[in-house]
This record gives sequence, structure tokens and C-alpha cells, in this order.
Amino acid sequence: MTGGVVQEGSEHVNVRFFAPPDDLAPCFTTFYKMEVTLPEGETVTDYLQPEWANLRFFPTNPPRVEMHDGQELVGARFQATGPSSHPLKFELGACRMWGIGLLPLGWARFVGVPADQHVNMIYNGETTDVFARFAPLCEHLCVSRASDEDEFAHIVEFFQTLTPPPRDQARILEVHEAMVDPYLVEVSALADRVGLTKRTLERVCSRHFGFPPRLLLRRQRMMRSLAAFMLSDGGSWTEVIDRHYHDQAHFVHEFHTFMGMSPTQYAQMPHPILSAFMAERQRVWGSPVQTLDTPRQNGESGV
Repeated sequence: MTGGVVQEGSEHVNVRFFAPPDDLAPCFTTFYKMEVTLPEGETVTDYLQPEWANLRFFPTNPPRVEMHDGQELVGARFQATGPSSHPLKFELGACRMWGIGLLPLGWARFVGVPADQHVNMIYNGETTDVFARFAPLCEHLCVSRASDEDEFAHIVEFFQTLTPPPRDQARILEVHEAMVDPYLVEVSALADRVGLTKRTLERVCSRHFGFPPRLLLRRQRMMRSLAAFMLSDGGSWTEVIDRHYHDQAHFVHEFHTFMGMSPTQYAQMPHPILSAFMAERQRVWGSPVQTLDTPRQNGESGV
């Protein structure tokens, strides 16, 4: 369990990352505890990038969040999101939160419904049936006065006793492992790598990953470029664009498809939370964003 404090102006972002135990590691990106300190009454705005599903618990001062299509959620202490291909805008003040990132296997095991029915959606987890099983975890984390270590131990115990692995576990992990290979950009190559027909691959990806394989590979490529830019400390897009884009115009088109804005517009915006969070995640976790995480097999440390 590692982390640190990063200051980005008037706000302090204090984040600690906790490695899942081996038996849960293939299901989760990270467990993390974050505290944002701001002057009273001050808020900041930022954009979460496309990612896997997440469960976020806010014991104090939940943020206002808005999806690209206008969905809005205000004041929910348990915020759940499905897999996304668009950004999530959020406005927050001083707050504390626990974040839990669900990899595709985690979604299949613990949520257990078709992921493609919940993409690009934000929910109040306490009032949505599909997330009802996590209500006891919300109730505990949002009132607990225990140490971070004890709260993390409670989270681990909660998930270890919730449900067993799904029958499709091996297939989901194999597809996910292949998908994060930066040299693999064609659906046909992905299907060959995992030994599935394209039709079967489509079904597996839609049910457990949320999107068709072509879109998933495009999202991976865009996120590799975006993550590299966020960590470049003032570098240019030209220096970080993924090698598999045909040219800069191709990248700009894809960036706009996923982020709803041009790379220039995104670069000109302040990113007071994401810049600090991604830099710290890269430093202590070795990966700046969850879409680039490899599903960890049993026996790997996770850090």
C-alpha cells in the first residue's frame, strides 16, 4: 500500500493505493483512498477519461458528475459507473473517497449482468438494483472511523465472500491480456491470438467488456496517447501519438470521437485532479490509467 501527497495549486491530492490480494487481483485495477483538500467553499472541475467500471464511495461531500450526454448525478455518496468510452465531468470540493476499479473479470464476477447494457452510465449505487449487493460496503465505508488499513481489510473480506469466479474467467482473462498488447490493433489479430471466431469474440467483449472489440482496441490506442501526454510534463501531442495512427489527422478524429473535444482543447484545460492522480498512480503503481492495466494473475504482487 503506497501513495503520497501531490499539490496542484490550492488543492492537495492525497492518494494511497492498495494492492488487491492474489485471489482478487485479476478482478480489480486498484483500491485507493483519496483525500482532496481545498479552501472552504472552493471547487475544482476535471474530466475522468474513458475507463473500466468503477465504484466510488464518498463519506464526505460527494461531487457533482455529468456524462457527455447530459446525465447528471449530484450528492450521491455511492457512485457507480459502467465501462466508458467518453469522459465524465466532475466538480468537487474538499472530500474523502474510496475508489474501486473493476476490471472486466471483476464486472463479470461481482456485477454479473451484461456490461454492454451499462456503458457510459452513472448511477446512484444505493438506489440502483444492479449495484444493490454493494450497499453494505457503502454503509460501512461512509460511516467508518477506522484506519485506512482496517477499511481496506474490510473491503477485501467483503469481496472475497461475495461470489465465486465465473465460468468464463479463463476466456475473459485471455482476451483482456491480449487486448492491452500495444502491438495488437486489429480485431482479426485479437481473435487469432485468443483462438476465438470473430463472432464469439464480439459476444465475449460485449457481455464482459461492454463494447465491441474494434472499439475497445481503438480506445486502448487513444488512451495510450492520452496517458503519455498527461505524463509528458508539457510535451506536445506530436511526441506522444501512438505509432499506429496513420497520421495526426487520424489521431485528432479519434480523440474527438472518444473525448468530445480536440486534443488542443483538452490540453488547454486545467486538470487539477487527474494530473496529480495519474502522476502518482504511475509512480507507485506503474500504470497511469486503469485501461492500460494488465489483468494480474494469481501470484503477482500487483505493484
